[in-house]
Amino acid sequence: MKKIIALVMALALLVVFAGCGKADSKKADSEYVKDKGTLLVGITDFAPMDYQDENKEWIGFDADMAKLFADSLGVKIEFVEIDWDNKTMELDGKSIDCVWNGMTLDDEVKAAMATSNAYCNNAQVVIVKADVADKYKTAEDCKKLNFAVEAGSAGMKMAKENGFKFTEVKDQATALTEVASGTSDAAIIDSLMAAAMVGEGTGYANLTYTASLNSEEYGVGFRKGSDLVEKLNAFFDECKENGKMKEIAEKYGVQAALID
Repeated sequence: MKKIIALVMALALLVVFAGCGKADSKKADSEYVKDKGTLLVGITDFAPMDYQDENKEWIGFDADMAKLFADSLGVKIEFVEIDWDNKTMELDGKSIDCVWNGMTLDDEVKAAMATSNAYCNNAQVVIVKADVADKYKTAEDCKKLNFAVEAGSAGMKMAKENGFKFTEVKDQATALTEVASGTSDAAIIDSLMAAAMVGEGTGYANLTYTASLNSEEYGVGFRKGSDLVEKLNAFFDECKENGKMKEIAEKYGVQAALID
């Protein structure tokens, strides 16, 4: 009899725990984030959107906006460097709560994530050494070059679409280093990054950007069905109305790319 009672109690506990698990799985993302007290933001080293200052603090247009959004939720923020090619897996596995890193809103991203409204215009551009730039003004001119591209990026997609030969690297910053060192002939990176990182007065004064391969828009990605999308869109609207988005954009020189 005692064994039967014990078995019944064990089965009852399993039902309770199963019910709890089911309830937790249905918890809204905003509630989940508030309960743990931290918004985990997936990023890569990508100036002027997300990069580290001399104190190793993450700054940039996206980083500063993300900090304000976390404040609006009443939680702390933690930036997590991710492998860009694994961003959806990181998101679904809850290693991060969102991807906020100048992410192009292409069909693949929209199919894998819940995405915010677009907030910045962008393009993928070809980076070469300045002394040979006149030879590579169009995509057709670049067919014989060996490219470095960030794995899983919009730049890699453009390389494939144009039939370029390419090597996958960790991030766009590494792609620039490859070109500067001569390991690769060219790179494909975001135009916003190119404007901030290459040319006279930058750390890559010997590089420049030439051909523009497309036009695109940036958005923020959350888990499918996340209620944080609606909250972020409302936050964006508020920051546009009070001028805070423009103020931060001007701080990092990206104000011309903002979408009204």
